[in-house]
Amino acid sequence: MHGDDHTLFISGLAFLAAAVISVPLAKRFGLSPVVGYLLAGIMIGPAGFSVADPATVITVAELGVVLLLFLIGLELQPSRLLSMGRYIFGLGTAQLLITGTVIAGVAWSLGLGLPGAIIAGMALAMSATSIALQLLSERGDLSSGYGQRAFSILLFQDIAIVPLLALVPLLAPGASDAAHDLTATMIQAGAAIAAVAGIVLAGRYLLNPLFRLLARSGAREAMTAAALLVVLGSAGLMAMVGLSMALGAFLAGLLLSESTFRHELEANIDAFRGLLLAVFFMGIGMSLDLGVLLPHIVPLVLAAVLITAIKFGVVFALYRTDHTTRSDALRAGAVLMPAGEFAFVLFPLALANGLLTPEQGGFLTATAAITMMIGPLVSAGINTLLPRLKRNEPEPEPDDFSDAGGRVLVIGFGRFGQIVSQCLLAEGVGVTIIDNDVEMIQSAGRFGVHIYYGDGTRLEVLRAAGAETAEVIAVCVDDREAADRIVAIVQASMPHVRLHVRSFDRAHSMDLLRKGVDFEMRETLESAFAFGGHTLEALGLEAEAVAELVADVRERDRRRLQRQVEEGLYAGIDLIPTRKVEPEPLTEPGRPAKPLNPEAQDVLTHETEFSG
Repeated sequence: MHGDDHTLFISGLAFLAAAVISVPLAKRFGLSPVVGYLLAGIMIGPAGFSVADPATVITVAELGVVLLLFLIGLELQPSRLLSMGRYIFGLGTAQLLITGTVIAGVAWSLGLGLPGAIIAGMALAMSATSIALQLLSERGDLSSGYGQRAFSILLFQDIAIVPLLALVPLLAPGASDAAHDLTATMIQAGAAIAAVAGIVLAGRYLLNPLFRLLARSGAREAMTAAALLVVLGSAGLMAMVGLSMALGAFLAGLLLSESTFRHELEANIDAFRGLLLAVFFMGIGMSLDLGVLLPHIVPLVLAAVLITAIKFGVVFALYRTDHTTRSDALRAGAVLMPAGEFAFVLFPLALANGLLTPEQGGFLTATAAITMMIGPLVSAGINTLLPRLKRNEPEPEPDDFSDAGGRVLVIGFGRFGQIVSQCLLAEGVGVTIIDNDVEMIQSAGRFGVHIYYGDGTRLEVLRAAGAETAEVIAVCVDDREAADRIVAIVQASMPHVRLHVRSFDRAHSMDLLRKGVDFEMRETLESAFAFGGHTLEALGLEAEAVAELVADVRERDRRRLQRQVEEGLYAGIDLIPTRKVEPEPLTEPGRPAKPLNPEAQDVLTHETEFSG
């Protein structure tokens, strides 16, 4: 093996070993895997074993961010993206301009030249797309209200990198005297527009026929190669015209989001994305050379804390101005506080154009890397403290329930509560619906459904909503603990009202029946019966026979549940409809079995002993 090959092999082993060790340790202490990867990078970087060049690693691993943006594009339909325009260009613009101006002002007051301060402010105002999306994905918050707003801000930042990259040469010393710079900028803008148009046209007219042709060939590896070609080709084209590679990949994903091959593409790309993102985070950790940083650690940490505090404060204020809950504003501030990957692009460019000295560039780069360490830690801490903060957080005032007073009070307007409410409203039954999710209430309002804001676990809210005069209280919340609290409150304060409760599993149903609720139903019970019945019909059984069979299984399940309530979880097993399977061949073998090894010979010799 040649020396270079040997070094590459050792580097690969070091990356894998560091990830295997650090990520479980980070999870053990309740930290994000991102922190684990960053620590792994420090361990194998210049401060540790120095197994590879950080700059080379980050350059290659940036493809992880590119693939991540492609997958996000696949998840979004163009219509959904258009509906987010207010957040992208409203919230995104406000965040970047306000944060960038504040940080630039601080940098200028500390002695940085005005052009350099502007670039530093804008670069540090941007957030780490890879870290933010990883944190949101881990928690399943990417589709939540605050997650969608955060994604809109990140998307605007990806768009904004284009004019920022063009701005650096214009701010360079002597740039104002060079008329050809304006011409060059116009040419670059034209090339960028042409590149975007090319990707749009290719996505609309070429990609679907290409993937259809490959699918007919049956070669899965060709589909994988084509998916990578589309992503990297789009990213490369954008990079050639001075745009963000991630933006190109996002456009390609967006154009394929309504393709019939969307899920196949997602499956083919996802494995590469995860691996390269891990390497990217390790590369960021490797860039933190502790030998260089330690002599200046105090000012670096102070600068990183100041920058993250500014970003956190601006995002928190913008979210609260947009009528978001305090807990969501805290989450968003923590997710968006680390400096972005583009800082590692803008600072070297500013250095090359004379806007920053080498010392200033190194200091700012190190500060950006440290914020990437601080962000996930703060985010994990806030997530841990949020339940306690929510208990102490003053609840918004419930709605005025003076015009409420339906025969049924529905608590919870999630996927379960919506269907329950539709059935009642379709019959013209008077219904009062309450929920404590502001965004759900706003969304329902667009469909003409009026929902009152209120927390169903508070007795005064239930009374205000007319619970004491209702005939039925339908508990449809998607939180088992909240459902149990509501049951306890209703049974203690208004036992005369019928209580219908959504159950989450068999054990929960048993618990509710022991408490004496009037009706409970597991959320998946009837859908599973319907699914099983349709499957039997697909296998050729008559609908009447299927209905009888499903009714029998339903009755057995009801009787078994009653016995379990009285005798315990393992009672009524004899009521489960199963057939005893005899270990006999379905057809008589044509020839006797022949043992292929000593173990098989032993089994055949003692056949009756094993078949018992």
